[in-house]
Amino acid sequence: MAIRSVASRKTLAGLKETSSRLLGLRSIQTFTLPDLPYDYSALEPAISGEIMQIHHQKHHQAYVTNYNNALEQLDQAVNKGDASGVVKLQSAIKFNGGGHVNHSIFWKNLAPVKEGGGEPPKGALGYAIDTHFGSLEGLVKKMSAEGAALQGSGWVWLGLDKELKKLVVDTTANQDPLVTKGGSLVPLVGIDVWEHAYYLQYKNVRPEYLKNVWKVVNWKYASEVYKECK
Repeated sequence: MAIRSVASRKTLAGLKETSSRLLGLRSIQTFTLPDLPYDYSALEPAISGEIMQIHHQKHHQAYVTNYNNALEQLDQAVNKGDASGVVKLQSAIKFNGGGHVNHSIFWKNLAPVKEGGGEPPKGALGYAIDTHFGSLEGLVKKMSAEGAALQGSGWVWLGLDKELKKLVVDTTANQDPLVTKGGSLVPLVGIDVWEHAYYLQYKNVRPEYLKNVWKVVNWKYASEVYKECK
């Protein structure tokens, strides 16, 4: 009886595997909300704990949830051969996937002051910033100005162009990742200038937020990424 039971289970498992292959079914990669490496209130007074909690638990979580839903719908559309459905889903995938990618970088770009937040970059990245922008102050001024001038919602970035071997400052609209501006661009520092990143504390005064966020920028993380990709 036991031998027959084991054989039956193996047969059922084989049938399920075969059926899955015939039906084109496969497991879908899903994404999860990353934990923050610090408490929500750890970036105060530059960014309030209330903003950080809502930003992380509500906004970032929404991007993750909607990204997973769009990927599931994409898988179904591909299996059905629904070309128009596949095309229709691209905007949702770009927006929500970009939101997940950008915010995952953003949390790492920040650090409490007691853990080095705001400390100027040293070594290779510090030298590169001085070479391309004159000084750290020059870079901060440029990024803050471009972030403040960005119409609507989006991001301002310090990136490394791996092909040209140079640092660049650029902006992206909505939740577009920096890579949408060029496949050779690697994000080093990304500042979120959506209103949900600052409105509860700074109201509609985006320049004030951009003035203070540099006090908690994690240049150590940016330096590590630069060193790996240089």
